Amino acid sequence: MYGIHRKTTSAKIFILVAQLIYILIDFRFIFPNLSPSTTISMILLILITFARLNCMMFIWLPRGISWKEAIGNSTAFALYYLLFPFLAQWGSVNLAVIGWILFIAGSTINSLSELLRKPFKDDPNNKGKLYTGGLFKYAVHINYFGDVLWVLGFALVTGNLWSLLIPLFLLCMFVFSYIPNADKYLESHYGQAFIDYKKKTKSLIPFIW
Repeated sequence: MYGIHRKTTSAKIFILVAQLIYILIDFRFIFPNLSPSTTISMILLILITFARLNCMMFIWLPRGISWKEAIGNSTAFALYYLLFPFLAQWGSVNLAVIGWILFIAGSTINSLSELLRKPFKDDPNNKGKLYTGGLFKYAVHINYFGDVLWVLGFALVTGNLWSLLIPLFLLCMFVFSYIPNADKYLESHYGQAFIDYKKKTKSLIPFIW
């Protein structure tokens, strides 16, 4: 996840192909069993997610991706692209409005936080410096917070409360695995600058934790 500064085209193509396979499965086996309104919602959510994440991966933030991360991401996409639509076969869309608000907010926070950081990272004068501006002044891992929000929103749009297990699992992964590992890396890379930043900044949820 961190420290990969070489091209990893094959890993990225693997993620892309996996997503395309999931979408084909949706159109062939899942969408035909959904109501028209639910189908439209699922297609829009999946296409927005597909476009945003792949633009981030190939165009906006073309960083290296390890095979471990590629396999992990592809597994997560299976939950978003396949399990959410599958669960949407049962339940209503009463929570759709709230879900869409959270989905849009989370997607914006996740992408915007990274894009605002990009000019700082691209500037050679900032090499070795810790970025604490933009949305990252509100939380050390504000991009992860965005992920939790958009996945939660996606889950709510399905109208099936069992879907909430997926954002809950993602939150647990961030709290107990991703964030501790990321903090270790950032502290080893930036030293006292990161220690001071972490002391005065919330970890994941702005103004709360």
